[in-house]
Order: sequence, then C-alpha cells, then structure tokens
Amino acid sequence: MTLPLGLFGASTGAAAALRLAADPGMDVAAVVSRGGRPDLADADALRSVEAPTLLIVGGDDDGVIDLNQMAFEQLGSPKQLVIVPGATHLFEEPGTLEEVARLASEWFAGHFARSE
Repeated sequence: MTLPLGLFGASTGAAAALRLAADPGMDVAAVVSRGGRPDLADADALRSVEAPTLLIVGGDDDGVIDLNQMAFEQLGSPKQLVIVPGATHLFEEPGTLEEVARLASEWFAGHFARSE
C-alpha cells in the first residue's frame, strides 16, 4: 500500500514543496504553505502543480500577502488562500499557530481521503 504524500512548507520551504509537487514523477496528494514564499518556486513550477494547494498567510504579514496572492493566481491546481487575522510572519500571536494547524490538518485530511 502506498501512502499519500503531503508537503508542508514554511517560509522559503514553501517554494521547495511546490517545486517538488510540480515534478511529474511525484505523486503528491496535497500541499500546504504557511507564511511561505511560494513565489520563489517560479511561474512554470506553479503552473505545473496539480496537487491541491493551501496557502496560509498572516494578516499582518504585509509584503508576504502580496507575494502569496501573485503565486495563487499562477497555481494550476485546486487552491485556496487563507489569511489569518492578526498573525505576523511566524504566527507567534496567541492562537494563530493553532489556527494554522487546524487549517492544514483539515486540508490534508480532506485531500488524502480523495487520493486513496
């Protein structure tokens, strides 16, 4: 039995996760980016991603919101962009990291069930 592969990337690790998901040889069930820089994956990679992708950004992470919105528009996969109010780049504010964990676990659970 092959288990579904989920990729979670934070900050610049989000770009690495998306580049891996864009590889046609990889069978990725879902991707989550937390406070990430998906724009660093480059437009060709973003358009090639087929795995459902969730981008989570802090509402007070001004420059990164714009970069995520640009990457979101280029993604070729089913996608969602969630902005967590009151969160900064590292989600250090009370309750914000817990919200990221809830969003990510729901995203993975929903998409892993479909890939089995």
